[in-house]
Amino acid sequence: MPCYGPATSPARQPPGAAELAQASDTVEPMDDKEILANIDDLIQTEHELRTKLASGEISGAEERARLAAAEQALDQCWDLLRQRRARREFGQNPEEAQARPVTEVEGYRQ
Repeated sequence: MPCYGPATSPARQPPGAAELAQASDTVEPMDDKEILANIDDLIQTEHELRTKLASGEISGAEERARLAAAEQALDQCWDLLRQRRARREFGQNPEEAQARPVTEVEGYRQ
């Protein structure tokens, strides 16, 4: 699931949107403020999922699956934001930064 703009974060996606997003390598360009807003939305999604699990609204399996998707999108957003900041720092166009595939972002060493 790529780093989404604010209107399409995982918590607000229509049914089936996640599968479409996984099949697509393109996302709408976002500026730093939009990426940060998306990060905030994804963090809120994580909190909501944990609350729903605690109150019995969702199963542990559903919570884990949805949390994993949110965490992957978060990793992509942070990576995209770091790319934009690095490009700006070195005099390059931050608009040329692109969200990298989950498989690449998840393979980074922390």
